[in-house]
Amino acid sequence: MQFVTYIAENGIAILLRTLEHIQLTFLSILIAVIIGVPLGILISYVAGLRKPVLGCANVVQAVPSIALLGFLVPVLGIGEKPAVCMVVVYSLLPIIKNTATGLANINPQTIEAAKGIGMTRFQILTRVKLPLALPVIMAGIRISAVTSVGLVTLAAFIGAAGLGYLIYSGIRTVNTYQILSGAMPACLLALTVDFVASLVEKAVTPACYKE
Repeated sequence: MQFVTYIAENGIAILLRTLEHIQLTFLSILIAVIIGVPLGILISYVAGLRKPVLGCANVVQAVPSIALLGFLVPVLGIGEKPAVCMVVVYSLLPIIKNTATGLANINPQTIEAAKGIGMTRFQILTRVKLPLALPVIMAGIRISAVTSVGLVTLAAFIGAAGLGYLIYSGIRTVNTYQILSGAMPACLLALTVDFVASLVEKAVTPACYKE
């Protein structure tokens, strides 16, 4: 009952933090997609770059997120910039890997048929390969988006906004209600992002692949 009272009294502040969290998450994923999808396309065409690019992405994944924030703060300062950069870096691997995998697993006969009707390499990529690989690419984006919701909560440790601010403040003041007021919306937001991404993934899946 006391928790409900706390939520009622601080509802506006929680809503504002939730909106800030959504903004940071959306911005991070958008940048990750803009960087990751072209990199995935590149390594699918240039085989020699596959191991170095994926290797670098894997190495970054092995670095603890707090440590990465610590490395970025002297370069980018405190606030949203290092937080967004950290989330983008952690989001790249699933997007790059799924993009390259989706493009690599297309039936070679489909590509040959496209060549046979006179399509250029660019037309084959944009009209054949990417539409067929889109479900796999979306699966990578979905993983990154859900993971990003949790990673953005760490932004509070370097003075950025979001639900992490409530969690961090609650930990400092030993206020269980404040911790829950940040953790519960973050959990619901992650579930919502996963659900919306699953709908998009199903929508872009070609009819021939659906059961």
